[in-house]
Amino acid sequence: MSGGGPPLTAGVCSVTYRALSADRVITLAARAGLAQIEWGQDAHIPLGDEAEAARVAEATRAAGLEVPSLGSYYRAGAIADPQEDRRVWRQVLAAARALGARRVRVWAGDRASADAGPAGRRRTLDALKRCVDSAGDLTVATEYHSGTLTDDAGSARAMLDEVPGLRTYWQPPNGMPDERALDGLRAVLDRVDAVHVFSWWPTPRERWPLDHRAALWREVAGLLASTGRPMSALLEFVPGDDPGMLAGEARSLRRYLSGAEAGRPR
Repeated sequence: MSGGGPPLTAGVCSVTYRALSADRVITLAARAGLAQIEWGQDAHIPLGDEAEAARVAEATRAAGLEVPSLGSYYRAGAIADPQEDRRVWRQVLAAARALGARRVRVWAGDRASADAGPAGRRRTLDALKRCVDSAGDLTVATEYHSGTLTDDAGSARAMLDEVPGLRTYWQPPNGMPDERALDGLRAVLDRVDAVHVFSWWPTPRERWPLDHRAALWREVAGLLASTGRPMSALLEFVPGDDPGMLAGEARSLRRYLSGAEAGRPR
């Protein structure tokens, strides 16, 4: 690949510290030398309160940080009442715009790909199409998560092929060995806009510092750099939800990203 391309950008998801105030999260992220905060709807950006979203956005930027995305908990196709579904989605878009975000993270339904069935899958895909079509200048990207249509790389790829304009996040599936996880990333890499970064291994109860899976994260960073596209690498969890861990985890993440950038052909 040739061309300079923008750098990979290190950030944090506010869900990492959902028990802390938004202002405390901003302080921690700035002190850790991170560049972005993905604000989560669950704790810090309540739907229907655009004034608070705008306040958080202003405080984030005043600290020198970017707001790339709103981490919503909207599950495409999961709300049975079409009117309610439209109302909730309008609130999600309003929150993202109040934040000045350029991307909205959504969930690809509420059923595992193996359990969704043809009708359930179609309902989710149709809802994702409506999201993309109504989002205007905002990018819509799916969480890459168990219990949804992105719980399997083949299912995620098929979903992306069927919904033009839809993007996705990626994260290592729980308990999946490195090479298999990386194969999954390669399968969707052309549609990836952001990665959620953490080291759970081999179960979600075993949460380690990033360097415990350094080989995985170095390979992930190299794959992201190979695209030449803007990419957010967002710390999503730290061991023990400990604020004292963030600075060290941020250093590790920046080291992986800068190493990948240095090795990318220009």
